Amino acid sequence: MEVVVSRLQLALIFSLLVASLSLLVRSSSPELQILTAERRIDLTSHIVRVYLTLKVENTGASPASEILLAFPPTQVDHIAQIKAAATVGKKKKKSYLPLVVNPTERPDAPNGTKYFSVSFLSPLSTGESVTLEVFFTLTHSLEPFPVEISQSESQLVYYHDSAKILSPYDIKQQITLVKTPSKKVESFTRVEPTGFAGTELKYGPYMDSPSYSFSPIIVHFENNNAFAVVEELLREVEISHWGSIQITEHYKLVHNGARHKGVFSRVEYQSRPSFGGVSSFKNLLAQLPPRVHSVYYRDEIGNISTSHLRTDFRKSELEIEPRYPLFGGWKATFLIGYGLPLEDFLFQSPDGRRYLNLSFGCPLAETVVDKLTVKVVLPEGSKNPSAVVPFSAEQHLETSYSYLDVVGRTTVVLEKKNVVPEHNSPFQVYYNFHPIFMLAEPLMLASVFFLLFIACVAYLHMDIAIRK
Repeated sequence: MEVVVSRLQLALIFSLLVASLSLLVRSSSPELQILTAERRIDLTSHIVRVYLTLKVENTGASPASEILLAFPPTQVDHIAQIKAAATVGKKKKKSYLPLVVNPTERPDAPNGTKYFSVSFLSPLSTGESVTLEVFFTLTHSLEPFPVEISQSESQLVYYHDSAKILSPYDIKQQITLVKTPSKKVESFTRVEPTGFAGTELKYGPYMDSPSYSFSPIIVHFENNNAFAVVEELLREVEISHWGSIQITEHYKLVHNGARHKGVFSRVEYQSRPSFGGVSSFKNLLAQLPPRVHSVYYRDEIGNISTSHLRTDFRKSELEIEPRYPLFGGWKATFLIGYGLPLEDFLFQSPDGRRYLNLSFGCPLAETVVDKLTVKVVLPEGSKNPSAVVPFSAEQHLETSYSYLDVVGRTTVVLEKKNVVPEHNSPFQVYYNFHPIFMLAEPLMLASVFFLLFIACVAYLHMDIAIRK
């Protein structure tokens, strides 16, 4: 009986120790509070860009190493890119230090809330504050309403969000600014205080908002910008050590705005372009590298001559026009090809490896790419290839064959979905290459001509007559 009592006492003491330790850990866990928050939502394009400024203070008893950004589950699927930076200095001497942003999960997330963690450069001590700048882009977030319009109608779209910032922390003061492309706003949700002046909606300021505050809003406005979406883009980059880089881009383009209904009138479109197709677009601008040459633009029918190329020492601009203007729901398939000088984009690293330094993404301005595939075809004989991309992208290797190839060319394949213009940043492909392999094709051609010559000589000296 005494043994049973002693065991019960030990169990009780152990449970009390565990409870006290958990209370200590909970009390010492870092707690953050957002002193001020300013959010600016740019709706002037079909790509939504959000700029968020946060002043964060550590009110806990232990240092904090990261802060969580919360997003509703319907919005996370449309995030194309998210960046964060810490501000240092004031006014003209202000500088921005980039921070690491990674998706994360929490088991206690309410209503399927998704999170991204932003790591501080150094742990935030108790009572210390820091100002963060967060930028992220949203694609396919503007919903056309009505979903079908005639040729002469303007395009109206919906945008869904919250007047108050969704955050796992308390916010002392916050404000949200929504910028529209024009003054034509059909309606918007009011969450007092709310103001509208010119092309800007103002929600707030809201004081002492508890964590996970959410006030849904809908903004219904006019947006006649080109809703250009590339459903699939294949970029083939072929490297030749004999002096050039050849790039071929295959596009499947669609107007992702309100669908066109009724009959298309070419006469009305050309006579009244500002009314007979205001939501359509008939040209696109491609930002190409400088010193580009041998540019061509064609579709399945053949070459398209309605294009204009402007070049200088800093950049090249190619203005292209499809064979017909694109209205909502209409599609076009075409390809663009051009050459680049080898010395501008192929370099040698200190360890002796060669590497290609080229821009990732789509060269078409203000375009969303649902699926982008970049294939870098290395010269035959290249070994140990590796790619360095400044963001997450799927990578794998395959073998391609071209003229006079024997064993095939190693090809680095990069794939990424939901690509926006902010992804147009340089990436590198490293590989090893011995100069002796540059003689493979000339030796092969010389061997073929030599064997042909020997065969001709042998044929001329052979006597294949039936009788002398």
